[in-house]
Amino acid sequence: MDNMTYEKAIERLDEIVSILEKNEVSLDESLALFEEGTKLTSFCTKKLSEAKAKITEIAKD
Repeated sequence: MDNMTYEKAIERLDEIVSILEKNEVSLDESLALFEEGTKLTSFCTKKLSEAKAKITEIAKD
């Protein structure tokens, strides 16, 4: 995820949700997608926290 952007991560999360909602993948594939989704969610949360901190810092000036 070194070169992943927030936007790409959200797009991939949408794809994962769509795949899982269709119930057309095996249990092992579902678990792998869930794990990937969890990592992407953490990545997005971190990016949003960083953006919030930067906005707070800029607003102080």
